[in-house]
Amino acid sequence: MIKEENNKSFDWVYSVLGLVCGIATAAVISGSFLWSLFGGVLGLIMGAVFLGSIVKGRKY
Repeated sequence: MIKEENNKSFDWVYSVLGLVCGIATAAVISGSFLWSLFGGVLGLIMGAVFLGSIVKGRKY
């Protein structure tokens, strides 16, 4: 049997999770729309940091 490699990239999942969790956290804490946007940006940044530092060297 020939083993087929999985070449699909799931890097976008970390960005989406960071965005959703950042918006949800800011909305619960502050209740304001503008703070929710700021939380979403921070979530995207944290997702990128997580992807660049922890997941980068990981072998699947």
